Amino acid sequence: MFKGSIVALITPFKDGKVDEAGLRKLVNWHVKEGTHGIVPCGTTGESPTLSHDEHKRVTEVVVEQVAKRVPVIAGCGSNNTAEAIDLTRHARKVGADATLHVAGYYNKPTQEGLYQHFKAINDAVDIPIVVYNIPPRAVVDIQVETMARIAALEHVVGVKDATADLTRPSKERLAIKGKAWIQLSGEDGTALAYMAHGGHGCISVTANVAPRLCAEFQQACLAGDFRKALDYQDRLMPLHVNLFAETSPAPVKFAAGVLGLCGDEVRLPLVKPGPATQAKVKDALRHAGLIN
Repeated sequence: MFKGSIVALITPFKDGKVDEAGLRKLVNWHVKEGTHGIVPCGTTGESPTLSHDEHKRVTEVVVEQVAKRVPVIAGCGSNNTAEAIDLTRHARKVGADATLHVAGYYNKPTQEGLYQHFKAINDAVDIPIVVYNIPPRAVVDIQVETMARIAALEHVVGVKDATADLTRPSKERLAIKGKAWIQLSGEDGTALAYMAHGGHGCISVTANVAPRLCAEFQQACLAGDFRKALDYQDRLMPLHVNLFAETSPAPVKFAAGVLGLCGDEVRLPLVKPGPATQAKVKDALRHAGLIN
């Protein structure tokens, strides 16, 4: 159900508020361009600076606008387990297809604490759960043995892996027995190798501005045509790199603004990228053939 190019959707703002019309426009554009799934309210959606009401409203708008055309995996992650459960209950209520949950950032839980966090969410709400493992932001790493324990939980269906450790998909596949396990890359630059190791797709930042190219890249990978996928990789790699030249999602929102998709406004403590990064992003857009 969850495979291919799944966009980690930016949240457009206008004058400090969520731009709902712009959000609906983005959703329709992604479906038209071939994006295989949408993740609202992730880190790329600036979830840390969305109020709880805004977070829930963004999820509602995306689910409503998608109208079951592609799967919606609602970002519901929190380092507060009770808050994560509340967001998950809301996502289920409004019709999301699954939820995405990051490990406990900042409070640095032990491996047992990580397991108990996901178990509590699993036990509280009947909805598919995708585990998000991103040590650079969360500071903690969900180790393979712990991931296997979490995978045994009834509603946990897969992982978004942003470790950039390309042995992980193979190790986890071997460790997780008795159920189908969806493996999604969370790191655009290494997604090609991740797919070659048996991955099913990528939750992508670059797909915000190059959805058709990312979808075609994923289709080539899923078909086993890695020669074709490599051509897409070379076309997209400067974007994969330069959309992180400063803290994401500032560069990708700038790129979206260049393409006229939405405004480039971000919320403090993030700021718009500086001139050097802007130039790099424009060069990457040209390399991908998205602007002249």
